Amino acid sequence: MNKTGPALWQRAKGIIPGGNQLLSKRSERFLPEAWPAYYARASGCEVWDLDGNRYYDFAQMGVGSCILGYADPDVDTAVKRAIDHGSMCTLNCPEEVALAEKLIEIHPWAEMVRFARTGGEACAVAVRIARAASGKSGIAFCGYHGWHDWYLSANLSGTSNLDGQLLPGLEPAGVPRELTSTVFPFNYNRLDELEKIVTDHPDEIGVIIMEPLRGSALQEGFLDRVREIATRIDAVLIFDEVTSGFRINVGGIHLKLGVEPDITVFGKAMGNGYAISAIVGRRSVMDHAQRSFISSTFWTEKIGFVAALATIDKMVEENVPDYLVQYGELINRGWLELSKNYNVPVHISGIPPLTHISFEAPEPAAVQTLYTQEMLFKGYLLGAAVYTTYAYSEEIIEQFILDSDPVFRMIANALESGNVKSLLKHDAAYSGFKRLT
Repeated sequence: MNKTGPALWQRAKGIIPGGNQLLSKRSERFLPEAWPAYYARASGCEVWDLDGNRYYDFAQMGVGSCILGYADPDVDTAVKRAIDHGSMCTLNCPEEVALAEKLIEIHPWAEMVRFARTGGEACAVAVRIARAASGKSGIAFCGYHGWHDWYLSANLSGTSNLDGQLLPGLEPAGVPRELTSTVFPFNYNRLDELEKIVTDHPDEIGVIIMEPLRGSALQEGFLDRVREIATRIDAVLIFDEVTSGFRINVGGIHLKLGVEPDITVFGKAMGNGYAISAIVGRRSVMDHAQRSFISSTFWTEKIGFVAALATIDKMVEENVPDYLVQYGELINRGWLELSKNYNVPVHISGIPPLTHISFEAPEPAAVQTLYTQEMLFKGYLLGAAVYTTYAYSEEIIEQFILDSDPVFRMIANALESGNVKSLLKHDAAYSGFKRLT
């Protein structure tokens, strides 16, 4: 039984606002009052909680950051060597230049790179540069791009503006009301919505930022038309690849889609769990960073650069993205087969390396929570989405599907009798933002 983690989570909520530093790791998003919450050790795709219970991670793999697996020996060896040589110094580390050159080599359309440590701050840096380059402050956006004021200000003029972008219910408390009507949301594949924003604000939109691909299938011509609109109105086009980057291919997924942005942003998987993010772009745009003050001490720290170089090298050598896609497709096939066998309707979405299951049934949150609850008993961390990892194997995934079989049977029986909630040990999980205490 996992008792120590849930108890510690309750303590944390009393002394840390929100319980922790990341919404995606809140226990209430998985299994309220029963999620292990904390780990003692992690290796490959296995996690040990504070009570010594071992789980296979079919949830988030470090919220998508550990693409090679936890404690990858090749990356960790490079990092430990860097620590031994001094991870911080008055002088710059040469790995910063090496990583910039590697990212430019991977993305031939780009010529300059800036670095940060997290995806949200990298998006904020990209937006700052883009506003400086375009000379216009208005932003049209699609998707989720972090916690900073520029993004959250979309909810100043209407508290539901961000609901369709990933996280519903985000409150813009603390965001200056002067930012009202500076950012405008549009939905994926909806060119008409973007065109309306441009028409309604003909001289204001200087930035278009979006995830090139994440949850919905791409309609033919959509990204090309977005590129054309950005060029037509002299706006900087930013592709946020913090989530999608390095999963389908080495580098940005836009390389596979055939559309070039002016800036692209990377994070998460690039450092295999070590903090590093990158803003990669055209010289004509990126050079405007020198007209604005964008500077931080720990953006120069050595470990992130070393980890990213080792991670990318291994991705190339081992053809890692091919495995990530293969594993995601294997999970999807298993889920769909179980859905068919037990007449439990599900919807599978997302790119294969970040696959998402939703139950198309009454009280879907309760059904998802029941799946999570029962799989935890069987030794799996599971949510609604799976970030695949190179540390999986076909055998591990096949066992995951085999262990899911009796749970789908339970779900089918519960749906038929209408007693899903009665099978839950605690409340159903929720996916949005909510005050905890």
